[in-house]
Amino acid sequence: MKEGKAEIEIFDGVFFNPKMRGLRDISVSYAKANYGKENNVLDSTSATGIRGIRYYLEANLMPTFLEINKKAYSNTIHNLKLNKIEANALNKSIQEFASSYDGAFDFIDLDPFGSAAPYIYDLMKVSKGNTRLMVTATDTAVLCGAHSNACFREYFSIPMHNELCHEAGLRILLYFIARNAAQFNFGIEPELSIANMHYMRVFVKLKRGSSEAISSLKKCGYVAHCPNCRNFNVYEQYVKAKEKCEYCGGKMLIYGPMWISNIKSDEVVEKVIKNYDQDYDKNALKMLELIKEESNAPFFFSLPKITKSLHIGSVSREKVVDELASMGFEVSMSHTDKNSIKGNFGIRDVVDAVKKVYASKA
Repeated sequence: MKEGKAEIEIFDGVFFNPKMRGLRDISVSYAKANYGKENNVLDSTSATGIRGIRYYLEANLMPTFLEINKKAYSNTIHNLKLNKIEANALNKSIQEFASSYDGAFDFIDLDPFGSAAPYIYDLMKVSKGNTRLMVTATDTAVLCGAHSNACFREYFSIPMHNELCHEAGLRILLYFIARNAAQFNFGIEPELSIANMHYMRVFVKLKRGSSEAISSLKKCGYVAHCPNCRNFNVYEQYVKAKEKCEYCGGKMLIYGPMWISNIKSDEVVEKVIKNYDQDYDKNALKMLELIKEESNAPFFFSLPKITKSLHIGSVSREKVVDELASMGFEVSMSHTDKNSIKGNFGIRDVVDAVKKVYASKA
């Protein structure tokens, strides 16, 4: 099959997901947007080799391929020959490679089956200042709170199991990366974060220095959420989190720790869009454009959840947006929830706007 400029064959039993083409298109565009002279990339879970091959052919990165499974490793070697690429490919685990490699990469792509957590620490060993990590997690049931104990065990965080779970999952993943990076005197700067279908993927720039590490850790905290009125508050410290909702008086549930600062760079997202090839997946481009317009405020309000808590019928999202805008607020949508409103406003503002729009229907 052909994807981008790559042509590959897929061995029987070797994992390849054609539905992830759009995400690979985004990843290549991200690499092109941040490319420097003679940059290299580690494809740490290569399988067919499709990602590393595309980085080489479309983003001019020199790839190194890691694959622990022997059959998948053979598939990578086969596809390298098919595309006439001479590159280093190793039948090793990430842990074994990272403990013996004397060097560092400009880009590191991690796309494992399931949790990314077991590999982050070792990948820091082959990182440097300005290394860009591209990390996928497909254990969304864990990060989204369906298996809370597993999330606490894997990521050292209590996840949310409500309308905010996908954004919270991204923030837990970023917290875990920041926590591991700090042990190597790296801070992190999230440049793009995506939660879609069955996966989460974050694109993170590492920043060298103990002050950067401390700064990143201070951008981690907790979120208190009210299951009654859907109010939420973000706190830098657990001891400051209030268990009583200031709006309805209900009990707030506290989640985290997780990343509570920006999860994207507007400038980088714009650069990724500019480097997005016209032949790439159009739906992935639409998602990028939605993310570009997304507010950097943490979390959002789900309109169906709000109207349900108010015991009223549905309201037009567009009219609620217009009402909030007329009040002077910046309003966007979360790419994780099409019925959401996200911006620099609180629960009282949202409820007032929703009630006013609903009353106008009568």
